[in-house]
Amino acid sequence: MVTTTLPTRPAHLAHFLARAAEPEAAEREFLELGRRAGRFPHAAAAAVAGPGAAPREITVWCSNDYLGMGQHPTVLAEMREAVARYGAGSGGSRNIAGTNHLHVRLEEELAALHGKEAALLFTSGYTANDGALTVLAGAVPDCVVFSDELNHASIIDGLRHSGADKRIFRHNDTGHLAELLAAEAPERPKLIVLESVYSMSGDIAPLREVTELARRYGATIYLDEVHAVGMYGPHGAGIAAREGLAADITVVMGTLGKGFGTAGGYIAGPEAMIGAVRAMSRPFVFTTSLPPAVAAGALAAVRHLTTSETERAALHRNARLLHRLLRERGIPFLSDESHIVSVLVGEDTACKRVSALLLDRYGYYVQPINAPSVRTGEEILRIAPGAVPSPEDVTRFADALDTVWGDTGLARTGG
Repeated sequence: MVTTTLPTRPAHLAHFLARAAEPEAAEREFLELGRRAGRFPHAAAAAVAGPGAAPREITVWCSNDYLGMGQHPTVLAEMREAVARYGAGSGGSRNIAGTNHLHVRLEEELAALHGKEAALLFTSGYTANDGALTVLAGAVPDCVVFSDELNHASIIDGLRHSGADKRIFRHNDTGHLAELLAAEAPERPKLIVLESVYSMSGDIAPLREVTELARRYGATIYLDEVHAVGMYGPHGAGIAAREGLAADITVVMGTLGKGFGTAGGYIAGPEAMIGAVRAMSRPFVFTTSLPPAVAAGALAAVRHLTTSETERAALHRNARLLHRLLRERGIPFLSDESHIVSVLVGEDTACKRVSALLLDRYGYYVQPINAPSVRTGEEILRIAPGAVPSPEDVTRFADALDTVWGDTGLARTGG
């Protein structure tokens, strides 16, 4: 008789299977959506309808396509034309057969938007921060970086990969930043890294004070404007431009996947710094470039938003309205400084419950945000009212949230 010995389960796999079975194990659930072209923020959600049922139509209240540019007719037309002309993909990395003239035109447009000498495209905002900061912080001998404690994971990873010394300052605390800057030798190269609009809290950095500190201590500023480009400032150039501080920012980082409605990331700044990243950044050098059609759509969105105020006006109108309605209903939120309206629930199970009730009862989709995106105990519903809904739509959403909030027994402010 032949005895067959079954292979034992690999130790690494056994570890993760055991971890997943633990009650406190972190778990992420994703709603499968089919956005309705031309009908944003409407989408079809198969999982909500149940097995065998036709997809249920819902409305999305947490999309990062803040201005609806992902559905804009001009953007779609330019993308279709680019596919017909160039095909689906770029054919390679930027330095091996993958540079299309649309990449170059888009970089020129982005540099002009921010008033910088040059710009460089990446395949995502994450790789833009990671790839750029690895070089900009790591290639300067003895550089010390000052990073806001709530900076995005892509910034954290880029600084970690750079190997540079790092000092963390308390969120938006310029007094603490000043203390840390003063503690360093005057001649030491210093890089301040922060965001203009913070993605989870929705508050805005005190850029005027930061630029003053940078001048006093001879520091360079790298500003992540991911949640601001397209939506703030003249021509949609961001918060620094809105505050008249664009010239004080050495390197601006932005995305094409939010206000501009497509995909990709970029940096803009002095040619010498952009050239160094172009030559040495591994996420840039070793990655297939953006499909030409994506570059075409992004270029159309950037050009449209440099001349149109309509989308920005609607976005800020809706954000102000939602802030007022939530305040009247005693529903707590973190900041009224931006279009990101983060309703503070503060407990994971309750946050998921409110999200589920909004979806089941009203067809309103707002993703609950838990750790590690926010700290445990600071769970939020991250609402993005966007530019497309009408004021009536916003009011109906606030009424629905008010009802669910009451049914869930959550505490109110001002009571």
